[in-house]
Order: sequence, then C-alpha cells, then structure tokens
Amino acid sequence: MTVKVTERDDEHMSHEAVGHGIHIWDVHQQDVLVGMFHNESDAHNYKNELETLELQRQAKSS
Repeated sequence: MTVKVTERDDEHMSHEAVGHGIHIWDVHQQDVLVGMFHNESDAHNYKNELETLELQRQAKSS
C-alpha cells in the first residue's frame, strides 16, 4: 500500500484560501484522496495510522 502526504499547491485552492494564507495537506492512499488537513503533523499522523492498520490486516490474513 502506498500512502503519500503532499501539500496542496495554490492552483488547486480557492482564491480566498490562498488570500488567507491557508495551507492544506492531502493524504493519498493508492492515489486516491483519503484525507485533507490544515496541519501537516495531523496529515502525517493519519498516514501512519493508515499504514499501521494495513500492517495489522496483513498480519491477520497471514
């Protein structure tokens, strides 16, 4: 499973959000958007949670 955290670029945000200096971090799992966060550490915590859950599923199915 591939989970990635990326910061959303200004081209993919509203003019209002850009004007207010808002940053958004996206979490993608298997290239599907599964979460959006205003805080980078929250995005990485969610990524770690998804990876941990996947490892637990794999261990149960073995």
